[in-house]
Amino acid sequence: MSNNLLTVAYVAASALFILSLAGLSSQETARKGNVYGIVGMLIAFIATSFSPGVTEYGRLGSVILPGAVIGAIVASRVAMTSMPQLVAILHSFVGAAAVLVGIANYLQLEQFQTGIEATIHQLEVFIGVFIGAVTFTGSVIAFGKLQGIIGSKPLLLPGRHLLNLGLLGASVWLGVQFMTAIPLSGLQPLLIMAAIASVLGIHLVMAIGGADMPVAISMLNSYSGWTAAAAGFMLSNDLLIITGALVGSSGAILSYIMCKAMNRSFLSVILGGFGAGAGVATTEGSAQPTGEVTLATVEEAVEVIRNAKTIIIVPGYGMAVAQAQYSLSEIVKILRLRGVQVRFGIHPVAGRLPGHMNVLLAETNVPYDIVLEMDEINGDFAKTDAVLVVGANDTVNPGALENPTSPIAGMPVLEVWKANTVVVMKRSLASGYAGVENPLFYKDNTRMLFGDARKNLDAILGQLSYV
Repeated sequence: MSNNLLTVAYVAASALFILSLAGLSSQETARKGNVYGIVGMLIAFIATSFSPGVTEYGRLGSVILPGAVIGAIVASRVAMTSMPQLVAILHSFVGAAAVLVGIANYLQLEQFQTGIEATIHQLEVFIGVFIGAVTFTGSVIAFGKLQGIIGSKPLLLPGRHLLNLGLLGASVWLGVQFMTAIPLSGLQPLLIMAAIASVLGIHLVMAIGGADMPVAISMLNSYSGWTAAAAGFMLSNDLLIITGALVGSSGAILSYIMCKAMNRSFLSVILGGFGAGAGVATTEGSAQPTGEVTLATVEEAVEVIRNAKTIIIVPGYGMAVAQAQYSLSEIVKILRLRGVQVRFGIHPVAGRLPGHMNVLLAETNVPYDIVLEMDEINGDFAKTDAVLVVGANDTVNPGALENPTSPIAGMPVLEVWKANTVVVMKRSLASGYAGVENPLFYKDNTRMLFGDARKNLDAILGQLSYV
C-alpha cells in the first residue's frame, strides 16, 4: 500500500471515529455509532497491516491471531455486570503497551536524529512511558476494586499528597537526567521513572473511594487515550495521535461532567481526594440511620403498583447483577397498556460505569423516551404515586443531602423519598458500594422487598398478568 493510499485510509478512519463519538451521544444513534467505530477500526487495522513499514507478516500474525481469539472469547463470556471491570483491565493493557513501546522505541533511536528533533523524540518517549505506567497500575487497581478483590474504601495515608508530589518530583528529576544523557544511556532513569510512575498510579487510585470509582474509570479512559496519542507521536502514526486525542479529550470531558453531577471537585477525584471535600469523608462519627424498617411482600408490592397512576422506576447495579431488566421491561409494557404513566430515572453514575443502566434497558427494548436523566425527573418525584427502586442504593441515599458528614455529602441523588410510596428491592440492608448506610430504608413511606430482584419481579409480573 502506497503512502498516499495509507493517508486516505487514515483520514477515512479518523472521520468514522468522530462519527462514532457523535453517534454514541444518544441512545437512538448508539448502535449506528458502534458500527462507525467498528468499521473505522477495521480500516485502520487493514491499512496499518499493509503499510510500507510492515514486512514481518508471520510475526504479526502470530501475535494478532491469538489476541483476536482471546478477545472474542472474553467478550462473548463477560456479562454486562462485569463490563466495568473489563473496561478497567483493557485500559491497563493500553498503558502497558505504551510503556513497552516507549522503551523499545528509545532503544531503537535512529542515528540521524540530532538537535531539536532528537530532544522532542526523547520527550515523547519519556512522557509516553510516564502516562502509560500510571494508566497501567491505576487501571489494575480499579479492576481490583470493581471486582471486589480490593476494598472500596479509600486508602488515606498520612501525608499522601506530599507522597504524590514527591513521586512526581522524582519523575521530573529523572526526566532531566534522561533528557541530558547521551543516546541509549538514559535507559536506567527511564526504567526507574516507570517504576515510580507505577507506584504513583497505584496510590492515586487506592485513595479514591467506591462512590467516586465511576469517575475514576472515566478518567483512566482519558489517560489511556493520551497514552495512545503519546505512542502515536513515538511511532509517527497520525491516526494513533488522532484517535488517542479523541479518547483522551472525551474521557476528560465525561469525567468533568460526572464530577459536576456528583458535586465533586474534578481535581479532588483525579488526585486521590486532594484537599478537603465530601469525597474523602468517613462514616466514623457520622449520624447513623434510626427507625424501623417496614417489610413488604410481593402481594403488597403488587397492590402498590396496581393503585398507582404514576410510577417511576430507579434501576441500579443490583438490577444488573440479578439480570432483572427483562422482567422489568415486561412489567412496564403491561402497565403502559393499562394507561399507567411509567418512567425510568437514571442517575449519572448508576451502576459501575457511565451509561450502564441505559445499555441494560436498551437491550430489553425499553422506549428511549421514558428513560430520563436525574435532572429531568428529580422534580417529579413529589407528584409520583409510587417509586420502584431496583437494586439502587447510593444514588437514592437522602443522607447525601441531609447528612453533612456523610462520605457522599453534597452528591445530587434521585429524591425518591418524596413520592407517596417507595418500594425498594434489595437482598438486604447492606450498604452500597460507597460503604454508606442509607436512611431511605427507614422512612415511613418506604417498603423493603428483600430477595433476588429477578425472582421478585417475576412474581410481580405473574400477578399483574392475570389481573
